[in-house]
Amino acid sequence: MENKGQLKRDLSSRQMQMIALGGTIGVGLFMGSSATIKWTGPSVLLAYALAGLVLYIVMRALGEMLYVDPSTGSFAKYGTEYIHPLAGYLTAWSNVFQYLVVGISEVIAVGQYLNYWWPGLPGWISGSVIVITLCIANLVSVKAYGELEFWFALIKVITIIFMLILGAMVILLGLGNNWQPLGFSNLWSHGGFFTGGFKGFIFALSIVIASYQGIEVIGITAGEAKDPQVTVVKSIKSIVARILLFYIGSIFVIVTIYPWNQLDQVGSPFVETFSRVGITAAASIINFVLVTAAMSGCNSGIFSSSRMLYTLGLKKELSDKFTKLSKHGVPKLPVIAISAGIFLGMIINELLPHFIKGSSNIFVLVYSSSVLPGMVPWFIILFSQIKFRKANATKMAAHPFKLPLYPLSNYFAILALLLTLGFMFVNPETRVSVIIGFIFLFVVSLIFMLTQRHRN
Repeated sequence: MENKGQLKRDLSSRQMQMIALGGTIGVGLFMGSSATIKWTGPSVLLAYALAGLVLYIVMRALGEMLYVDPSTGSFAKYGTEYIHPLAGYLTAWSNVFQYLVVGISEVIAVGQYLNYWWPGLPGWISGSVIVITLCIANLVSVKAYGELEFWFALIKVITIIFMLILGAMVILLGLGNNWQPLGFSNLWSHGGFFTGGFKGFIFALSIVIASYQGIEVIGITAGEAKDPQVTVVKSIKSIVARILLFYIGSIFVIVTIYPWNQLDQVGSPFVETFSRVGITAAASIINFVLVTAAMSGCNSGIFSSSRMLYTLGLKKELSDKFTKLSKHGVPKLPVIAISAGIFLGMIINELLPHFIKGSSNIFVLVYSSSVLPGMVPWFIILFSQIKFRKANATKMAAHPFKLPLYPLSNYFAILALLLTLGFMFVNPETRVSVIIGFIFLFVVSLIFMLTQRHRN
């Protein structure tokens, strides 16, 4: 049985917070941020802090709008209402593209992690099981999705907290180092704090900002949250602080325990830290966490991008079929379409090396090209909120969750994102991914203009 009613508001605050954590804390943190540390050394901590300030501004701007209008596909809707229909269209398709690519990469990663226990297991078998399992979980109900994501994210959070405690004991008490405290000298003893200069710092910042992408999923969950005004405010207030604590805390422990220029020899700093204090099953524990982290990323991807397809259907920019809900209040066709897209991408990744030599590099390029589309929602949120404030002047008088230092904070965050994009284009290691991202945005804009002309 299908209906065209409203999505069900079944997500609790604890689920929303964990969904945002799960969408942001990914596999990259557990494997070690070697690229960013390589470019700038211990000052990568400042890069995470600066990116965290931008993150805080974006989330407060989003929270201010969600308090008044907690809609599904929120920032795409705000882009349409407060900027231009093209802005909403670009935001929705950027989100779909970003999460589709991330979902494919996470499924592929799970296959690689499972090879740790079952070396002969073909990637397409494990990938198929995972995609089908997550698709079913998303089809059952939004509550089932939220509960699954809560436990996925909780595993990551517990691991990080455990790592922070152990790291502090190694640094301050000498646990695992014959009770000789390591101290903090690794932060400046190997070429100083800023080892890559200003240029290296900005290069690292571009990757760091990309690592925070995904937190805006909280804006998509708002349309299915219980008591959305209370839930959204509570979630956004706590989520940014937690993410900054986990990211900056983890990176601080890593660059304090290990000389930054020797991290390439360490492998996963999480595994190494656990092994150092005598946890012999460290590799298996972290591998299990990596599996759940990758499944969490794919799970968030199916949820987020399916809701964007639903939003596009509501705006008549996709077939009306995308707006039909199952008896559980889930947009069935969008969930199936995104799951099928992830499955197809996983199969293509498996087959491509048999036909095209060096095709693994093609996938890496496509994956990294999602960084620019991933920034589009942030730009749209920051610009929308400026217009939103003017359009809702009467509602702002008693608003309890205003963005601090408006509009200076908006302009600061926009400038920081533009500067980051500029340096990504200058950096030969990220230039191609930015160009692919621009090509994607250009093609989507062209499609919008052609379809609008046809409608008119």
